[in-house]
Amino acid sequence: MGRKKITVVGAGNVGATTAHWLVSKELGDVVLLDIVEGMPQGKALDLAQAGPIEGYDSRLIGTNGYKETANSDVVVITSGIARKPGMSRDDLLNTNAGIVASVTEEIVKHSPNCIIIVVSNPLDAMTQVAWKKSGFPKNRVMGMAGVLDSARMRCFLAEALNVSVENVTAFVLGGHGDTMVPLPRYSTCAGIPITELLPAETVDAIVKRTANGGAEIVSLLKTGSAYYAPSAAAVEMVEAIVKDKKKILPCAVLLEGEYGVNGLFVGVPIKIGAGGVEEIIQINLTTEERAALQKSAGAVQELVTLLNL
Repeated sequence: MGRKKITVVGAGNVGATTAHWLVSKELGDVVLLDIVEGMPQGKALDLAQAGPIEGYDSRLIGTNGYKETANSDVVVITSGIARKPGMSRDDLLNTNAGIVASVTEEIVKHSPNCIIIVVSNPLDAMTQVAWKKSGFPKNRVMGMAGVLDSARMRCFLAEALNVSVENVTAFVLGGHGDTMVPLPRYSTCAGIPITELLPAETVDAIVKRTANGGAEIVSLLKTGSAYYAPSAAAVEMVEAIVKDKKKILPCAVLLEGEYGVNGLFVGVPIKIGAGGVEEIIQINLTTEERAALQKSAGAVQELVTLLNL
């Protein structure tokens, strides 16, 4: 059987922290790859030396080349430039599209059977780039956004309700950015819709703060963007794949008519297991929610058009 092999491309804050969560959960052996000489090697060595203390036996390799990534089961792509204050995710478009395209080409050469999870921004468009470049079937390429967005919403809801975060589920659809569509109607606390428990204005404020979640952190950090929650979110997706959990999570996947969207990667609830995207869950939306999702898909379409995909 052997352990699963997971490659993380990009050893910056998001990539290195992804590697950290992966080995601490012993989800597999990890290859940390970056173009900066010595940096992935140093971080991998440092993480390996925490193993005896934390009790994990996952092996770590840091590398600047793709040879070591061969036959990975799952590849998480975090590479690209990060946002600075005042930048939107879309400002990263052309630079990161070039990076994601070249990374994907190398990954596919060395791991033709892997499942790809994209974390680079602007998320939905970058996932589309990776899928196009890979030539993979749509079930093997997905983007991490909804897990993070719903975690942010759950965090704010739990705070407002003064309950455990474990009691709160949140539902967020659409593109990862200002047009995302949090759905309070489907968000619950111990099974009770939050719309029954919180006044409408509190819910509206939380919805707004969720959509602005990344920018809020960028403006506080000033020198980078969020990485603890984004990496934890990517790892939840990896875990669902390597353990074949059949877990329902919101992720960016290729829609072909579902939710009235065709040929675009947009965030919707999916079932994740060993096969990657095993099912797209379709839920009924109100006219208002559907319009918001169409607007979000429109924003993703604009970026994809700019990239001539």
